[in-house]
Amino acid sequence: MKYLKRIIYIILTLIIPIQVLAGGIIIVSPSGTSTWVSPRFNPYTLESRSIKVDVKINGQYAKTTIEQVFYNPSSRNLQGYFLFPVPKGAVIKNFSMNINGKMMQAELLDAKKARKIYEDIVRKSLDPALLEYSEQALFKLRIFPIEARKEKRIKITYTEVLDKDNNTTEYQFPLNTKKYSAKPLHNVAIKIDIESNSKIKTLYSPSHDVETIRKSDNKAVIGFEAKNVKPTSDFKLYIGYDKSKIGMSLLSYKGQSNNGFFMLNISPGLIKQQDKIVSKDITFVLDVSGSMTGENIKQAKNALNFCIDNLNKKDKFEIVKFSTEAEALFKKRVVANSSNIQQAKTFIKNIRAIGGTNIAEAFELACKEKQSADRPHMIIFITDGKPTIGETNESRLVKQIIKSNSESTRIFTFGIGDNINTHLLDKITKETKAYRSYIAPNEDIEIKISNFYNKISSPILTDIKLSFGSGVRVNKVYPKELPDIFKGSSITVLGRFNKTAGTTITLEGKVNGRTEKFTYKAKFNQNSEYDFIAPLWATRNVGYLLDQIRLNGTNKELVDEVISLSKKYGIITPYTSYLILEDEKINITRRRIPRERVIFNSRFARTDNFMDDNEEEFNNLGKKSGRGSIQSSSEVQNLNKAKKLKDITQGSSRMVYVDKNGNTQNFAKQVRNIQGRAFYQNGKQWTDLYVQKSKIKKFDRIKFASKEYFALINNSPKTARYLSLGRNVRFVHNKKLYEIYE
Repeated sequence: MKYLKRIIYIILTLIIPIQVLAGGIIIVSPSGTSTWVSPRFNPYTLESRSIKVDVKINGQYAKTTIEQVFYNPSSRNLQGYFLFPVPKGAVIKNFSMNINGKMMQAELLDAKKARKIYEDIVRKSLDPALLEYSEQALFKLRIFPIEARKEKRIKITYTEVLDKDNNTTEYQFPLNTKKYSAKPLHNVAIKIDIESNSKIKTLYSPSHDVETIRKSDNKAVIGFEAKNVKPTSDFKLYIGYDKSKIGMSLLSYKGQSNNGFFMLNISPGLIKQQDKIVSKDITFVLDVSGSMTGENIKQAKNALNFCIDNLNKKDKFEIVKFSTEAEALFKKRVVANSSNIQQAKTFIKNIRAIGGTNIAEAFELACKEKQSADRPHMIIFITDGKPTIGETNESRLVKQIIKSNSESTRIFTFGIGDNINTHLLDKITKETKAYRSYIAPNEDIEIKISNFYNKISSPILTDIKLSFGSGVRVNKVYPKELPDIFKGSSITVLGRFNKTAGTTITLEGKVNGRTEKFTYKAKFNQNSEYDFIAPLWATRNVGYLLDQIRLNGTNKELVDEVISLSKKYGIITPYTSYLILEDEKINITRRRIPRERVIFNSRFARTDNFMDDNEEEFNNLGKKSGRGSIQSSSEVQNLNKAKKLKDITQGSSRMVYVDKNGNTQNFAKQVRNIQGRAFYQNGKQWTDLYVQKSKIKKFDRIKFASKEYFALINNSPKTARYLSLGRNVRFVHNKKLYEIYE
């Protein structure tokens, strides 16, 4: 009987090999057969050669054109069906397909009929992946023939009405091909032309790194390109419209929990020549001690020249070099005119690296001159070493710098190489509400500093404060201290809210010494679609907590909160995984977690040293120098500033382990966030974290692809996304514990 079941399974897996066309799915079978079953059919997969997506968005209307080239590498002609899941929330107006130059008419199926198609495919292919689309409408078209060893070109065009929320429109393109495509896509190119009668302010993609080109107040172009990739998430873009000088875009997510999550994007949009750029004062503090000799000082000087050349006309600047002693060029900040810039370049040219490292004296000079009331002052601090002269004790030195910096000037730090005190630099930036950057020995100092300077060279709004009106209570907002808004930049704020309601949001800041206020009307909605917001908020929270642990020492309350957030939202990093594993191990020993509900510790081979490696990674948080210290500082800051889903997986390349079966796995890639909760993969099993916390003792066991299985989907459609993970899934739903098994 087992042998017969195995034969049936093999036949069924040969029936419907699936190939996704990044936007659509082709289900193929051998041509010339009267049924799907053909034991002689070899399940070759079609190869995607390229995909080009061209989108025109005007207000809420979007026209999408997809050009796809794929190849049948087999020696046989194939036939199949092209399925295109309609983006959720979109209202499709027109849909046309051109296959090798011939226009074809596709059939539109509503979500109910589409679900039957998906279920039929699951029954035949025994692959539940398509259930992810079970709540979406579907276009269906038969394709024949798919010629052997030939390319087939498909061109799809459709128009849709985009959903709008708080003056923000969402555009989605189904690009998630990882589960269906055997080979990477050779080329992916997406171009989105945006035009609107309203002013375009915020442009944000949580899913992909995109290039943004603003052509005018009402026009912009978004671009994305990649080669040899298997996309793991659909493409998402949010476009915010606002008449104000500073635009705001609010998205909110509220799932099953009492409190919701929100994301607020703040951006000045396109800045023109006539728009007000805040005049600034800037002091460059450069380490010229003996350790900077050679390529370090050469690149640092080039970077400094770049910064000087790109000062705005009304800016004032000063240069302080320091080694055994500190020396200021002008003795006070001067206007960035041609004469002063030339004098600065001569000063930079004559710099030689020699002597010790007197950081305390450098900051005394840099902060000596009082800040002007009508312009912000910032310090860019570049060093490659630890203090060796003057005050060398880290704690006392930080206090001394803060005392010298009585006007709370932002100090942006650049640490070069591995022989630096990261805790010292990080505490300086933390106390002054700035950023830290580290430059590895093999990195280009000039490029790193000049790229950063481009971002902060033109302030628009400084000393920013954000407040929320009555009606909604917000808490746990990150970042804790808002940075200044610069030309071409935006701020992303993440937080929690207590209930759905309308409110006002007030943004306050300074423009050339004058306080300006911007008030927005917004509504926090009950929305289950923007579930990416929850893990991004949790990532920032974890980053903030890890920074507290790094700089102030381990604290049980902080550690417990990191463990709770990391487990619930799937934030698996080299620093959190050790805490998660250790916590679960303790709870197993104390019998708080039954053996059958272990999620994390049961995956490793006995010979694997993953736990020890991750303990070392966690201990790097406490180290003050060395490569491990720099790495942890940079990655924790990235968590603290997370804006995209990829920011969650800091250090994922170091999360490799060997499982019980001897297979190499990556712990960070064995997690999926669905509807605000994390599911973890261990072998074939996917487990909802809520299973481990549930007090329910008995599972409702349902066999995969059985009548009860499809009845569960039809009675509770939201479970389809859980079931799409695989054939073995454990989860909590409506206060019941479910186990799907093969």
